[in-house]
This record gives sequence, structure tokens and C-alpha cells, in this order.
Amino acid sequence: MDLFDLAEVDRLLTTTRAVRKRLDLTRRVEPEVIVECIRLATHAPNASNQQEWRWVVVTDAATRQAIAAEYQRILLPISADLRAARERAGDTEGLRLGASVTYLAEHLAEVPVLVVPCFRYEVTAASDLAWVARMFASVYPAVWSFQLALRSRGLGSTLTTAHLVDPGGVAEVLGIPEGWTQTALVPVAYTIGTDFGPARRGPVEEVIGWERF
Repeated sequence: MDLFDLAEVDRLLTTTRAVRKRLDLTRRVEPEVIVECIRLATHAPNASNQQEWRWVVVTDAATRQAIAAEYQRILLPISADLRAARERAGDTEGLRLGASVTYLAEHLAEVPVLVVPCFRYEVTAASDLAWVARMFASVYPAVWSFQLALRSRGLGSTLTTAHLVDPGGVAEVLGIPEGWTQTALVPVAYTIGTDFGPARRGPVEEVIGWERF
């Protein structure tokens, strides 16, 4: 079997960005594209291959509006406090990122597809760290695979978790039963342009420890 084209694989891995302002809010996303990307995502490794996930895909305008209202209720006050702190500190990069986050929150209802990956495990204050880690380790590789599949087809996304501060409202909107935990909210749309480059990162040598921390 032929090896992968490493240049293309590396380009996909380094240019799959958190897309907020460049989501095309006017273009319809075909359901079959979402299904194909989730199909690919479900090949990700997960605990004991139990596949205890459920992908809630939301395209209905009224439902998207209800989710957006919950998201804004939780995120916008937090964003306002962060913006004030960053202004006082002169943190221009933080202000730029914060503006992007706020933009997405304010336009979330217009994003054509919202995806909420859920896992069959109920997190409580008494939940053991190992079991919580098992849940996220079983879902997030699949979410990232979903995002990579989207990127390769000209769509963008971003993994958001802000509404998990108080997830009950979205759970009620989507009819998520007890015993299931929402793990993210992923807005999905075609992108305005596809010319994404790698994000700025520090030297990898600074974050690797050989043999010891």
C-alpha cells in the first residue's frame, strides 16, 4: 500500500484552524456532507470501541436561534469581563481573539449547521477524573477527525465549550436525556476562501521533556 502524501497530510493538520469570522453564513451545507464527515470521524479510537457517542446535528433555524440564545447568555458576560481586563492590560492579541469569539457568539444562530457531540456518561461533582478523562478521550479524537474531514471539503468549524458552564438549557432544547453529557458545540459552515495558513506556535523544543518533565 502506498504511503500518504505527507505534504498534503501536514498541510491539512497545520491549517485546520478555529474558524469564526470566515464562516459563510449564507451558503447551505448539504446534509450528506455532514453525514460523510461524521462517518469518517467515527473511525477515531475510543474507549473499548464502545462508540458511546451521539452526534446531534441542528439545521432548523428556530432551534439554532434557541441554542444561540443560551450560548450568548453564558458567554457574552464572560467575554465582556475578559475584554475589560485585556484593555486594562493592553493585550492587543487577546482583544483580537476575543473579538472573534464575540463575533461568533453574536452570529451563532446564522451558522447553517450546529453539531453537539454527546457521550453516554453523566458527569457529576462526584465523578472520578479517570472516568471523565475516558469520556473526553473517547469523543475529542472523533471531533478533531470531524473537523479535519470538514476542512478537506472546504468547510470550517471551531470546537466551543462555553455553554457547558450551564448546559441544561441546550439539553432541554435538544431533548438530550439524562445519562448523556454534551462535550462540545461545533458550528459548521463553508469558509469564505480556503487560504488558511498555520497558526503561530512557539518552538516545539520548549514543550518537550525527554525522560522527565
